[in-house]
Amino acid sequence: MAWFKRQEKGIITPTEQKKETPDGLWYKCQECGTVTDMGEHRRLLYTCAKCNHHDRIDSAEYFEILFDGNQFTELDANLTSADPLHFVDTKGYPQRIAATQRQTGLRDAVRTAHGRLNGQGLVVACMDFRFIGGSMGSVVGEKIARAIDYARQNRLPFLMISKSGGARMMEAGYSLMQMAKTSAKLALLAEAGIPYISMLTDPTTGGVTASYAMLGDFNISEPGALIGFAGPRVIKETIGKDLPKGFQSAEFVLEHGFLDFIVDRKQLKQQLTDLLHMLRPAVVEAPITPR
Repeated sequence: MAWFKRQEKGIITPTEQKKETPDGLWYKCQECGTVTDMGEHRRLLYTCAKCNHHDRIDSAEYFEILFDGNQFTELDANLTSADPLHFVDTKGYPQRIAATQRQTGLRDAVRTAHGRLNGQGLVVACMDFRFIGGSMGSVVGEKIARAIDYARQNRLPFLMISKSGGARMMEAGYSLMQMAKTSAKLALLAEAGIPYISMLTDPTTGGVTASYAMLGDFNISEPGALIGFAGPRVIKETIGKDLPKGFQSAEFVLEHGFLDFIVDRKQLKQQLTDLLHMLRPAVVEAPITPR
């Protein structure tokens, strides 16, 4: 079968004429290794077609999933961190912030916005893990506090999407103060009778878990998310015992009563819509306040 055999010898294709597969066309699941094209992966909202592993995504993707027509108004978009402690590790804190902003295109580790979810008004605060591990600094706390105030003033439900390694140690005590600040604002939201839904994604740990992430009227999660305060190694060394299999997974946390339910990302928008319809008698929207 001659068409399977090279008839001419010494054929050489110059490097500049070789065609490489463009980057970003294929996705390989880190859980099961299944390879699929990126178009299909995006259509499945960044979940694996075979094992349903949920990839980490950022605020841009969550806003696109949740807000009708990806139309929303961002709140406090230009807030950025100061350097109250003049912190330096391998580089100065302001230089680290500036480098991360250039790399990610983000101003800090949370974005807040309001818009419509299947026609219902909603305020969303969504964390970005790419920005210094989604760490909670003063800007994160301030933006969440202002978003809660906006929800109170306009009587709109508030959705918090957490994804964080915990407090931002470059800000030390200023970072830890955000736990009390955001918790106090959520208490005011509860007094006003406005629903707060907390969604925990992979990973949600540290001071974020110990504050606003676990204070929702409903605490929900994506499948397989890591949820905890301290890491498994620290806990094991502290208690001196082996930890159960799947410890700190969303499924384990749900089984032990810390979550209300787990929602697949592909059903997220509809399930949130149903939940808000159920809570609707508690909310009467005010006219949207112009910014």
